[in-house]
Amino acid sequence: MRKILVANRGEIAIRVMRTAKKMGLKTVAVYSEADRNAPHVRFADEAVLLGPAPSAESYLVMEKVIQAAKDTGADGIHPGYGFLSENAAFAKMVEEHKLTFIGPKPHAIQVMGNKLAAKEAVRDYDIPMVPGIEEAITDVKLAEKVAKEIGFPILIKASAGGGGKGMRVVESLKDLPEQMDRAISEAIAAFGDGAVFIEKYVGSPRHIEIQVLADTHGNVVHLFERECSVQRRHQKVVEEAPSTVLTPEIREAMGEAAVKVAKACDYVGAGTVEFLLDESKNFYFLEMNTRLQVEHPVTEIICGLDLVEQQIRVARGEQLQFEQSDLKIQGHAIEVRVYAEDPLDNFTPSIGTLSTYKVPKGEGIRVDDGFEEGMPIPIYYDPMIAKLITYGKTRDEAIQLMIKAIGDYHIEGASTTLPFGQFVCEHEAFTSGNFDTHFVKKYYSPEALTKKYAEEKEIAAKVGLHLFLEQQRSLKVPAEQNSNWKKNRV
Repeated sequence: MRKILVANRGEIAIRVMRTAKKMGLKTVAVYSEADRNAPHVRFADEAVLLGPAPSAESYLVMEKVIQAAKDTGADGIHPGYGFLSENAAFAKMVEEHKLTFIGPKPHAIQVMGNKLAAKEAVRDYDIPMVPGIEEAITDVKLAEKVAKEIGFPILIKASAGGGGKGMRVVESLKDLPEQMDRAISEAIAAFGDGAVFIEKYVGSPRHIEIQVLADTHGNVVHLFERECSVQRRHQKVVEEAPSTVLTPEIREAMGEAAVKVAKACDYVGAGTVEFLLDESKNFYFLEMNTRLQVEHPVTEIICGLDLVEQQIRVARGEQLQFEQSDLKIQGHAIEVRVYAEDPLDNFTPSIGTLSTYKVPKGEGIRVDDGFEEGMPIPIYYDPMIAKLITYGKTRDEAIQLMIKAIGDYHIEGASTTLPFGQFVCEHEAFTSGNFDTHFVKKYYSPEALTKKYAEEKEIAAKVGLHLFLEQQRSLKVPAEQNSNWKKNRV
């Protein structure tokens, strides 16, 4: 493999290209008309225009991406995350054109892309799963029967997708028909498939995911866990590694379960197995993401590995250069996703031009971004501007460095989730480690953030007044012997 086309945009495109260049590989960027002047286009050795701004006419058009690879002589395609990264048809098309897909095989993507198929695949591996029906349904009467058997509350989930779409928590039998209809409608709109399934709702869960890495020679390892419980609308906002709640025994058991999931679908490359952890620290298999995760940097930092490099090496047919016993957790890492969203307005997208964009720098601080000062934020794509990551020898050190880094991150022209990130890092529930996926619901509100701002302004005003009064009390006159003005008079 000598040249890689990155079938993505923004920060993840630059992230992949940076490693590719470090490995001596040429890079090809693809872009839409909206991204013509984007940093990832300039960062690559070559760039190919795919089409108009909407992703359905550019980044999601498989034939255009394949043609761009062939026209530039690229022999490998890295999909990043999002867009075509979990599209089995695309992975198959890449292979059919004698190109290397830097990711898992089409079969693994297809199996793990459907939650019910994924459960079926791991059934024989003795992996704990949340009680529920293990087949797709659209029949309300059958749903009522299943709900009575497993008990309320229950969770209705779209079989074909994720991201919180087609997902409904139902507390009682009388609410089931309406919530079922809503879940099916959302699933059809989002995924073109209205099939849903039902499982027991796990109250106050932690969202724990395990990073796995597998080569084509049968070697599979896990790279420990990431804590992803701070979410808004079922989407992660703050992640960290390792988790504060796992004991060494639970960590080992979850790691072994994740490896079994990878083996169940003959997985190759970097993937993530997601689990729910209940209040009693019982864990349940949730799903597998067959791609590089947004939050992969925290794993890279605590393991001392470059996951993109590992993906490329595996795609080239190389064996993993380490075994499970070689891997150790070193320190603690936290990631805050910097979205162009207004946390004071229910995290609605905030579109604008970045009139000011200054990133924090220093030891233990990493910023993965795809924007620069003066750039507009396109309305066509995910609103994530950057990922801010901090590392410390301890969790407290990483948290304090994150708070400082957020303060040193200057963005004007659009609202961002940075204030929310600071709110999380300063909240007692987070600092104590005593939180779950309901953190936002339990502790956050626009009023809480506004109150925090007001308190900070009041403190700043008092400090300013104190300094002013101190200055008034002391009259400062330069000593005569030190006066350059007197010395230099003619």
